[in-house]
Amino acid sequence: MPIVALAIALLGLALGSFAGVVAHRVVRGESPLGGRSRCDSCGAEIAARDNVPLASWLLLRGHCRSCGAAIPLRYPLVEAGLAAGFAAAYLAFGDGGAAEVALACAFLFVLAIVTLTDLERRIIPNVVVGPAAVAAVALTALADPGELPARLLAAAIAGGALLAVSLAYPRGMGMGDAKLAFVMGLFLGRAVAPALLVGFAAGALWGLMLITRHGAGARKRAVPFGPFLALGGVVGLFAGDRLVDWYLDSFFGG
Repeated sequence: MPIVALAIALLGLALGSFAGVVAHRVVRGESPLGGRSRCDSCGAEIAARDNVPLASWLLLRGHCRSCGAAIPLRYPLVEAGLAAGFAAAYLAFGDGGAAEVALACAFLFVLAIVTLTDLERRIIPNVVVGPAAVAAVALTALADPGELPARLLAAAIAGGALLAVSLAYPRGMGMGDAKLAFVMGLFLGRAVAPALLVGFAAGALWGLMLITRHGAGARKRAVPFGPFLALGGVVGLFAGDRLVDWYLDSFFGG
């Protein structure tokens, strides 16, 4: 129903704002529930009227009301992205019941947080991926208990694969990426395979663009891989199972 989709989109908008708060605070060792947000530049407390998801950023033209410091564009983009993602999750998985929708929305929420933390501080915090893993198992047990063993196996394979890469090439990939891959396996099951392929392809394309622009010096630039895995996770969520079925039918169907 359109009204339900709109309500879930508004929930996504609000949680997108909360994802920004969580990402901003956990990397600084602060509690996400530690009171009102403050401007990083001047320390002024952000009033409620300036903390309305997306709308406040647009009305303030992306700047702090008190000191005029710029508010990064990634925050309203995440808010808008989660609103769209939550609505899409309801439309795509609503027939499977509330637990299926909750599982998809929880996954999108986690991807939003790790994207922000990796962009800002180049880390994927344990305090995020740990509860995410627990949530994935609990929601899968509610939505489709029979799928849980396959998802645990997919998580072990995905996390183990990226762990091996991070150990072999620590400058190119961190342990946080391996933990995120494990969590993605719990949420996606077999669809984690195309998700990782998309993530690696997007990361490789970005690397080629940097080399084209900056030459050999681009190899020394630190590039967070979490956002690329998050992109792959979105693709895996909405199209991963169909991609796996297409592959199996195309190459093993006969």
